[in-house]
Amino acid sequence: MARFLAFKYQSHVKAHHVNSIAPAEPTKELHPKLFEKAQDTPLTLSEQAGLQRTMKFNAEGNGYMRQQATKPTTTGYFMQDSPIGLLAWLYEKLHDWSDQDSYSWTDDEVLTWVSIYYFSRPGAAAANYIYYGLEHRDTPVLVAAQNWSEVPLGISRFPKDLILLPKLWNQTMGPVVFEREHTRGGHFAAWECPKELVDDLRVMFGRNGGAFGAVGGKNGFDDSLDYT
Repeated sequence: MARFLAFKYQSHVKAHHVNSIAPAEPTKELHPKLFEKAQDTPLTLSEQAGLQRTMKFNAEGNGYMRQQATKPTTTGYFMQDSPIGLLAWLYEKLHDWSDQDSYSWTDDEVLTWVSIYYFSRPGAAAANYIYYGLEHRDTPVLVAAQNWSEVPLGISRFPKDLILLPKLWNQTMGPVVFEREHTRGGHFAAWECPKELVDDLRVMFGRNGGAFGAVGGKNGFDDSLDYT
């Protein structure tokens, strides 16, 4: 994960870009200036919608995570034993977590995703143990990912993602050098709208971008070439 590379290898990672993040709410003790700014800044309509989506997911949508993080082997039996059970388990997420207004999954896409799980050498249940490991480390991964890193940070926000918290909260994670809020896309943004993510990276690391020249003495461009 990009966040943990930025924590562990701060002298080597010069900048990182993420989407689908869950920053901590700024507190008066840890981020006094940001806390005051957040208190005085009204939420935008998109932020209000994002909070409602986040609350709905926390109340009704994350049962899969608790099951896989606590009883991964139990769920693994039905995944490996029943192709229909695995299809139902995965398709529910593909459907509910994507932007249904702008993206429709084809049968071939859905079956490809299911096949990657079902026919893989480790087996359909292998991914369950990732959730178990992330939850049972010394600090749960979602909490650890909220820590501050000095590595410049870029963020892309998609309106139908699962967790969408106020944008000011992102500044508790590190120096934000790029931030863009998109009008379409969900949790599977890299699959649903890859062009938007590529464009964000090009802006962030491009000329005049927030991470331009992140590597000392280099700018990432060969000035002898025409990039237009």
